[in-house]
Amino acid sequence: MTLIKSISGIRGTIGGREGDNLSPPDIMRFTTAYSTLLKKKYNRPLVVIGRDGRLSGEAVSMLVASTLSFCGVDVIDCGLSTTPSVEMAVTRKKASGGIICTASHNPKDWNALKFLDHNGEFISGKMGEELVKMTEEVQFTYATVDRLGRISSYEHSIEDHISDVLKLDTIDRELLRSMNWKVTVDAINSTGAIAIPMLLDQLGIECDLINGDNFGDFAHEAEPLPKNLSELSKRVASSDSVLGIAVDPDVDRLVLICEDGSPFGEEYTLVAVADYYLKTKGPGPTVSNLSSTLALKDISKKYDAPHYFSAVGERHVVDVMKEKNALIGGEGNGGIILPDLHYGRDAVAGLAVFLTLLARSGKKATELKSSFPEYHMSKDKIQLAEGFDPDEILEQLESHYSDEEKDRTDGLKVYFNNAWIHIRKSNTEPILRIYAEAKTPGELKRLNIGLKKIIESFMK
Repeated sequence: MTLIKSISGIRGTIGGREGDNLSPPDIMRFTTAYSTLLKKKYNRPLVVIGRDGRLSGEAVSMLVASTLSFCGVDVIDCGLSTTPSVEMAVTRKKASGGIICTASHNPKDWNALKFLDHNGEFISGKMGEELVKMTEEVQFTYATVDRLGRISSYEHSIEDHISDVLKLDTIDRELLRSMNWKVTVDAINSTGAIAIPMLLDQLGIECDLINGDNFGDFAHEAEPLPKNLSELSKRVASSDSVLGIAVDPDVDRLVLICEDGSPFGEEYTLVAVADYYLKTKGPGPTVSNLSSTLALKDISKKYDAPHYFSAVGERHVVDVMKEKNALIGGEGNGGIILPDLHYGRDAVAGLAVFLTLLARSGKKATELKSSFPEYHMSKDKIQLAEGFDPDEILEQLESHYSDEEKDRTDGLKVYFNNAWIHIRKSNTEPILRIYAEAKTPGELKRLNIGLKKIIESFMK
């Protein structure tokens, strides 16, 4: 029983009462508010929509399309697609915006509406705030019968997306075709089962696909973390695959498994591709969010390239990338953003580039991973005692670490020697999220234990 309204869209579990879960009236209200905002700028808006493989996806998508039509907005429906495919379809079709029906890494009983602007990028914080406010305050008006929007289908969004990816000059199709490689792919029974094999076929790489049918019935927890990828790791280690590949349900996050079944590390997907970009196209600025590994900063320094941190969230990363004219950026959850393609996390593009760098390196994935600066990271949380204000605790922590370098862009990040801790409050739960990184597991454990003791002492 969860409904989350934020500047990035609306997200929740399917079923239950209006306002408590993601119900049809909630979907219609947010879609109508989005349409109303578009009509302030466009006389006859055109919106591209698409969905991942969730069980509720078709119903949610049909409701979104119908609501847009009743608002006098024309619709291009991609059907089953990926987040980056829909994002690129917005600009390809010269649309006014887009709506992606996906709850990303959330469990199968969740769904969400993610709103895009005319650039195929997530809407700005300002537009998101206006949208949420409008759903709570505005009495909507719908189109007359002769002004209803037209609904048409676009069945090749993934194919066209892949076609554009393969035009990147950082991808060597001929080399990859000559490698005679086999890889194993965990598509978690969603649209990665369409997109990733299609890409690999174009590159002449054999695909051993697991969890590629029974769409919507996710085979394991949807977030592509090592603890959820045991089947993939075992399959790779016991086969002749050179790599294991995992994506989330909407295919914007790329996580890799080495040839021996060990994790390449979700943080290192971006590090590896950034190193390749800096070497072949750079040097140029790089960007990652505050909770991402310092390895990217180290790699950037190797090429005399500046590195910048942003607040957590794709839109924040993109804003800093544009401001700094970044060569590459992304998030440490396996999200790679390539501006020479589009400003959105893209597992399809990230995979094609990674495979090229792996082939050109002449190394195995384990060898490539060992060539990068080694860090160890943890992602944890601490429950707040009843009545405690998370902002007050962050202020107390800032005072406690008065002698250390700090960043208050997003929560509180404290820097130590080759280590850091990042504390952020949750907008939906009475918890503090704690991210930490250090050079050794022992130092990481010490940081975490020390921080938790400090927070617990504040709550006493």
